[in-house]
Amino acid sequence: MILLEKGSLKLRNAWAFYDWANSVYALVISSSIFPLYYGFLFPKDNPTINFLGFDVKNTALISFVTAFAFLTVAILSPLLSGIADYMGNKKCFMQFFCYLGALSCIGMYWFTADNIYFGILCFYLGLIGFWGSLVFYNSYLPDIAYSEQQDKLSAKGYSLGYAGSVLLLLICLYFVFTASSEESRLQAMRISFVLTGVWWLLFSQYSFYYLPKGNKKGDKISRDVILNGFKELLKVQKELFHKIALKRYLGAFFVYSMAVQTVMLVATYFGEQEINWKNDSEKVLGLIISILLIQIIAIFGALLTSKLSEKIGNIKSLIIINIIWVFICIVAYFIYEPIHFYLTAGFVGLVMGGIQSLSRSTYSKLLPETNDTTSYFSFYDVAEKIGIVIGMLIYGMIDQITGSMRNSIVFLTLFFVVGIILLLRVPKK
Repeated sequence: MILLEKGSLKLRNAWAFYDWANSVYALVISSSIFPLYYGFLFPKDNPTINFLGFDVKNTALISFVTAFAFLTVAILSPLLSGIADYMGNKKCFMQFFCYLGALSCIGMYWFTADNIYFGILCFYLGLIGFWGSLVFYNSYLPDIAYSEQQDKLSAKGYSLGYAGSVLLLLICLYFVFTASSEESRLQAMRISFVLTGVWWLLFSQYSFYYLPKGNKKGDKISRDVILNGFKELLKVQKELFHKIALKRYLGAFFVYSMAVQTVMLVATYFGEQEINWKNDSEKVLGLIISILLIQIIAIFGALLTSKLSEKIGNIKSLIIINIIWVFICIVAYFIYEPIHFYLTAGFVGLVMGGIQSLSRSTYSKLLPETNDTTSYFSFYDVAEKIGIVIGMLIYGMIDQITGSMRNSIVFLTLFFVVGIILLLRVPKK
């Protein structure tokens, strides 16, 4: 490990490069190949799965497992961040979750209809690995970059992530579309899971080589240290909520992020189940085109949002992006044909990267001066994760009860509207 000065270009690049490493999970597993593979295993003409003795709609099952994974991360992250802050070894925790997620991706190679419990377990652990590592990754931002660098660096991270994940997806698609039969196509999809885990493992090493360990406070882990993360959350909550702008911003973020993350996690399942594809080949090609469209446009969306925030400010930019999300959810309820799905995907890409990047950097810029950045970002991440748990549970329940994902999507409009109202209450200065 080489110690680099805060704000140095090499340190900032090393931090941003982790997005290149881990974003392949978000694209290949969460958004593209796995949803397609899952759709082949459990087609919409036979949507019910017997899981743990219950008959569950296949898309609702994914929603519920995802919600449970985020609940696990929400409980673990303050516990581990407290230890990480005390021991000054948050990089070790980031590495642990990285390796857990990457190895779980590799384990999904053995996910079949006859091996559903092991497959769901790997899916669950992969989610924990991906989002758990992000708790510590995000907390590095104020440690390695100055306030005036953070918007651009955050956007750069997301842009690298989109570029890297698209590159791996194209490699995976080569194997999928050159397959000569449906059986070999499914095999190619399973190989894609292995490639995702290996990519994540290999490219993360560059970031781990340069990122600092953290700010050390002690050597021995006691009961107080273990519970320190939850105490820190309460402490952070009291400190942050005395700052009116930050308090109102966090309230708005909690609500709109609930909807954003839910839409992003279920978008491909929606396209697979609700759009009138002529056949399986058109469905696979159409969904992949949509996903690539989202990723490519998202690269420019993150950079454009950074430019917009420089001109009109972060909060006004977030309000504009949330308004676009409202229209996206309303339109999604009425789309049935592939061409409409493509157009909607383009708008999703435009605002997807922007709202994530700007939300992270806005929170970072509003923070008070502190060395305990992990605790502050743990609070941010716990708020985000609890929001996702609520969003995915509501989405899954509406899907299970009504039998349609359309009703779930349009319901999320409410969260964006409330988010806009709360953002309007954030002080301008």
